[in-house]
Amino acid sequence: QVQLVESGGGLVQAGGSLRLSCTASLSAFRINVMSWFRQAPGKELELVASIDKGGSTTYGDSVKGRFTVSRDSAENTVYLQMNSLKTEDTAVYLCSALAGYINYRGQGTQVTVSS
Repeated sequence: QVQLVESGGGLVQAGGSLRLSCTASLSAFRINVMSWFRQAPGKELELVASIDKGGSTTYGDSVKGRFTVSRDSAENTVYLQMNSLKTEDTAVYLCSALAGYINYRGQGTQVTVSS
């Protein structure tokens, strides 16, 4: 069974930084795109950032210039460096991996930004 395990969430003050990690139990060869989504209470799921096999990245408008996504293919791991955090970044952050036509998703990690 494919698993995605996220880590690195927690409580941080506004203006601070956190680094999220997500490791997939999939061969890196099979993964085309790894992404981070987030969902805040009462809000829709939002794409935060994604990175494809070639290293091309995409960011949601609300995090551009503050967040950086990177990928270690050798370890099947994707990272999300989050800087200049705002209270509105508070959400459950979920990792996903697209392999072929199947999208796998982790359980999520809570990020809470206090004012």
